[in-house]
Amino acid sequence: MLIVGERINTSRKGIEPAVRSRDLEFINNEVVLQVAAGAGMIDVNAGTLLEGEPEALAWLTQVAQAEANVPLCLDSPNPLALSAALKVHKGKALINSISGEEERYRAIIPLAKEYQAAVVALTMDNNGMPTDAMGRLNVARKLIQRLNADGIDLSDIYIDPLVQPIGSDSNQGAAVLGTISVIKAEYPDVHVICGLSNISYGLPIRRLLNRTFLAMCVTMGLDGVICDPLDRDMMKAIYASAALVGKDEFCMGYINAFREQRLD
Repeated sequence: MLIVGERINTSRKGIEPAVRSRDLEFINNEVVLQVAAGAGMIDVNAGTLLEGEPEALAWLTQVAQAEANVPLCLDSPNPLALSAALKVHKGKALINSISGEEERYRAIIPLAKEYQAAVVALTMDNNGMPTDAMGRLNVARKLIQRLNADGIDLSDIYIDPLVQPIGSDSNQGAAVLGTISVIKAEYPDVHVICGLSNISYGLPIRRLLNRTFLAMCVTMGLDGVICDPLDRDMMKAIYASAALVGKDEFCMGYINAFREQRLD
């Protein structure tokens, strides 16, 4: 189960000032805390800096990888920012993201090929984002086939079914679960990844909904999650879910988490 730490995002309180001032200690601390909590990859996003995004994302990439030996999820729709970050990234990066939108696809695919990066593929295209499972599946299938034809290995494709709030459409949870299940059945080498917290937007006790939805998604085949690894309850749900559905060989991830007192 791939856990991508989401905390280094300039839309979060405290992160943008730290990036603007190039506060090395602050960013280092964020990296260390997330890796220590179980993140196997760190997401870096400098999207609020607009004109300064390419330089900021490249700086974040260098700082994060200097502090921790983990790959990064380079989170930007801006090809200039992605290019700057990919030039300094060590190892295989994960580009977040590409989609079926023609302009975006054409801008990002050359970077993925040049740097042999994996890609998060959003289930949306020039017609927008489908609201049901069938629409999401149609977009996902086309993206998988096109990416693979363009030289991206199936194992380097991470489909994001785009979680939307159930508070405004009670069918959104079921749509995501259905999308995950079919994608994993049809393309077992393709990964499915998503951020979960949007499912509970506007509702009370959001963490309860998020954790429950996480377990349901893992059951359907979800094998990557973008989350705050400092949310101990969410992390406990991830370890337990992965063990229960056979995504944790000999339950070693769960056992190690117990030994490291992450399940308290």
